[in-house]
Amino acid sequence: MQTNAFPTQDISDNATGCCPRFKPEGWDNQHLHFENKKFLRATTRSAMHIPWNMGRVFTRVQEHIEDDAAAHPAKEIVLSRDTSPWEAEHYFAVEKDVADEEMTTLSGDFITRVFEGPYRKAKDFAHDMEVAATATGKTAKRVFFFYTTCPKCAKAYGENYMVGVAEV
Repeated sequence: MQTNAFPTQDISDNATGCCPRFKPEGWDNQHLHFENKKFLRATTRSAMHIPWNMGRVFTRVQEHIEDDAAAHPAKEIVLSRDTSPWEAEHYFAVEKDVADEEMTTLSGDFITRVFEGPYRKAKDFAHDMEVAATATGKTAKRVFFFYTTCPKCAKAYGENYMVGVAEV
């Protein structure tokens, strides 16, 4: 895997007009390496891990990313993780800085696993990511998820894929 790269996504298969159909090939058991990989960081509020303002925050961020032409459609990835039962953070992969948003970078090594199932199993999947990191002889520092489709598109496609991304 190249530095600062994610596996490719085919955005042409988009029957819903919203989220493209996720194809898990090439995403499972990958090793990623980032060196100052640029991300836009945003937070959302939650109530016992159930998002409250995700739609509003994601809409704002996407508008700013589009206004600044800061992302390539085939490379748009959002890594999310709950920081508490009341808040989550989201890292939007971008090509350049975005005005009026918090910019950050990620550096280090990461492993991936593909999961399919309901969002409520994310806690179990996070545990599986920690076990996968241990199996490589490392410890998971942070576990993120790339939620490949929104809930409406997951229902339309009949599959709800999530990619676990653990910093090791």
